[in-house]
Amino acid sequence: MAHPTLDEMMARMRAAREAGSANEASAEQLQRLRELARDCPAFTPNLLELSRLLRLTDEPGVEMDQALEEIEQLLEQAVQASARGAPALLELAHFVDVFRSSPSRAEALFEESVASALHALEHSWAGLIEFWAMERTKEALEKALKLAELAERVFPESPSIFNAVEDARLGAIRTGLLPRREG
Repeated sequence: MAHPTLDEMMARMRAAREAGSANEASAEQLQRLRELARDCPAFTPNLLELSRLLRLTDEPGVEMDQALEEIEQLLEQAVQASARGAPALLELAHFVDVFRSSPSRAEALFEESVASALHALEHSWAGLIEFWAMERTKEALEKALKLAELAERVFPESPSIFNAVEDARLGAIRTGLLPRREG
């Protein structure tokens, strides 16, 4: 059997959403999401949605321990499939904190989530500053310089932020937005 395409997976997820509620899943909705998780075990959006709905839904005939095991397995799978991305780590950290009473593990997961998010933010800001600097318009350079101030405060040791800010400042100097440097 061929692996479903992204469009097919998204269509199946939409169909599952339409089969229930965002706050309490129907049996059909859970069945569809579980089938998608079985067929596409690395499709992180589905894993996170299924785990969230399982936390909000009391399934008839399913013991709490059994439900928690399934949820934890889905979240661990989402963390792995997302290459330990911040959103999946955050969901697992909340689960561990609330349902597993494991403060040291929860703290480590929250910290890893923060580090992942900060890494993405640092490189996103550097890219945006560079993008605006390349636009070379007064408005774009003003936005780049404004973001540069914040980025330098948040990431004072970042080479990518430093390089992007320098490019923005040079562009601002060339356009007369900033005074020329002496020396």
